[in-house]
Amino acid sequence: MGDLAVGARSGHEGPEEQPERSDDLASPATEDHAGSGSGSSGGGTQGRDGQTPGPNKQRSFWKELPLLIGIALVLALLIKTFLVQAFSIPSDSMQNTLQQGDRVLVDKLTPWFGSEPSRGEVVVFHDPDNWLAGEPTSSPNALQTALSWIGLMPSAEEKDLIKRVVGVAGDTIECRGTGPLMVNGKALNEPYVYPGNTPCSVDDQGGQFKVTVPPGKIWVMGDHRQNSLDSRYHQQDKYQGFVPVGNVVGRAIVIAWPPTRWNTLPIPDTFDQGLNTTAPGALGLTGAAPLVLWRRRRVRARLTAGNPRVSGDGTAG
Repeated sequence: MGDLAVGARSGHEGPEEQPERSDDLASPATEDHAGSGSGSSGGGTQGRDGQTPGPNKQRSFWKELPLLIGIALVLALLIKTFLVQAFSIPSDSMQNTLQQGDRVLVDKLTPWFGSEPSRGEVVVFHDPDNWLAGEPTSSPNALQTALSWIGLMPSAEEKDLIKRVVGVAGDTIECRGTGPLMVNGKALNEPYVYPGNTPCSVDDQGGQFKVTVPPGKIWVMGDHRQNSLDSRYHQQDKYQGFVPVGNVVGRAIVIAWPPTRWNTLPIPDTFDQGLNTTAPGALGLTGAAPLVLWRRRRVRARLTAGNPRVSGDGTAG
């Protein structure tokens, strides 16, 4: 046998005339001693076939690198598709909340669970009806295309916009003069509006309006009111300026780049003042309740008059 078998024998050799024992004649104690050589400094464990297994070879880093890159790309693609995606701000229509060149992270997960946009949220949405007509388009290089594919950069092919939701289904939105902006008859206090702007614009192209948001739609406006071609200025398109909820990619939740601009994008307090309208179903139920009670009283009275054994609550006595 090899060095391991020799290491299991006594440290001195016997007389020359004494025949050397073969491995097959080794005593069980000797075999056990050899088998326990894993704790010694000189060798590894011995297999059942009498051969010493070689050391486990670690896979080369360069061989594992492609696998790691592949896993990272798949995870990045899944995150971009279902969780979070980065978008670049191309214009000044959302100043000062967002500056041109900012990178925002957009939550794409909650819409998958049926959540719809709420008033005050800053949302990214697909162009409803050629709102971006005439806007310049960029020609990305190969690196930008690859980064956009995994969600680290916005895609130049996607026609997306970013605005603030000011009205959801059932809301009545109104602008008179320079403002304030009215939602369901209540004035909004809008500190996020660009300094020097008025909440409403006095012009004949859509600055003055009163609309009611239909089901499945939202009404959006930019924070830079006098520099935003938003819902006000697309009332002649096929959606009358409203954005279908299905076009919404997600809510912008944080400014991620540049680091000096890092900030969250919460819903302003002005949208917490109870802007909801009374639901038609609730109004109908309120109006129907007295009629139902009156009818029940008449039925009870009729039953009591016709059968003395029937109690006043309509049950047999």
